[in-house]
Amino acid sequence: MNLSLSSSTSSSSSLSSSSSSSSSSTGSWLSGFVRGRSDRPASVKMGTNSGDSGDYDGPVVWKNQFRGILFKYGPKPIQVAFKTGNYKQQVIFIGGLTDGFLATEYLEPLAIALDREKWSLVQLLMSSSYTGFGTSSLKQDAMELDQLISHLINKEDSEGVVLLGHSTGCQDIVHYMRTNAACSRAVRAAILQAPVSDREYRATLPETASMIDLASSMISEGRGSELMPRGADPTAPITANRYHSLCAYMGDDDMFSSDLSDDQLRQRLEHMSNTPCQVIFSMSDEYVPDYVDKKALVDRLCRAMGGAEKVEIEYGNHSLSNRVDEAVKAIIDFVKRDGPKGWDDPWN
Repeated sequence: MNLSLSSSTSSSSSLSSSSSSSSSSTGSWLSGFVRGRSDRPASVKMGTNSGDSGDYDGPVVWKNQFRGILFKYGPKPIQVAFKTGNYKQQVIFIGGLTDGFLATEYLEPLAIALDREKWSLVQLLMSSSYTGFGTSSLKQDAMELDQLISHLINKEDSEGVVLLGHSTGCQDIVHYMRTNAACSRAVRAAILQAPVSDREYRATLPETASMIDLASSMISEGRGSELMPRGADPTAPITANRYHSLCAYMGDDDMFSSDLSDDQLRQRLEHMSNTPCQVIFSMSDEYVPDYVDKKALVDRLCRAMGGAEKVEIEYGNHSLSNRVDEAVKAIIDFVKRDGPKGWDDPWN
């Protein structure tokens, strides 16, 4: 069966993160992995297979229409992913707040460029995708991301993945790699595109200060899982816990703020030094307040991550919709250089 993923318009991501939940354990997968990869059942393949079919025409049919495989990676209805190509190395795209499939304009040319290098692009939906972010958390996102990587290893014979985060998807990557979950050892490199501060942006909105006070009060009363008033976030229902995480100083999502000290940044980001990492920063990002020195900030973020590769995109906006070619070139160059090259067993 030939599946395509299409959209009449290219969606742009708003500030920050996706994703979600999953309480499923990866223990059964890990025990199977220890026994040996050959113990796993062969995956069922439907439709065009770029690895063994002569009539594969590439991952993009025409503008905003992708060709690939749609699959479930977990038990929840939302836990669906779309993969272009059928290669054993994958770049997993993790979008920002309100994002889902086709979140940024560079995904289409990126899928084509990755296909030429024999890489698949995987876009996933999590419990926090679209309007679900307000009732989710970084912890949920990490659990679902771990499920997806487990699926790729078990069912797709993955030889390693590169994580590509956009906006709050960057927080997801940083949090996931800190968990040291079983499948995080299969992450061979990470790319943070637009790692910006939700807190600093939301501080520019008039309602934020009073809403932070309300969220703090609700949490102290044991009502952190209850919804905030609609005015807290007009784009989606949001709990006090999630609002506090995004908007409060040193909240769980507060990883890239310019007013954090070097020590605070290291506390939050230093573990990323164990993974090859690239930071792509848009120098005209509309979600970074004007008072922030962007060049100084990206330098500090890269140092806190132990010397991450820095890519500054002059005049680039948050989603790089106005600098698509530069975005794709930076990502492809990094993946070719620091991504997995054949099976290098991360468990040994």
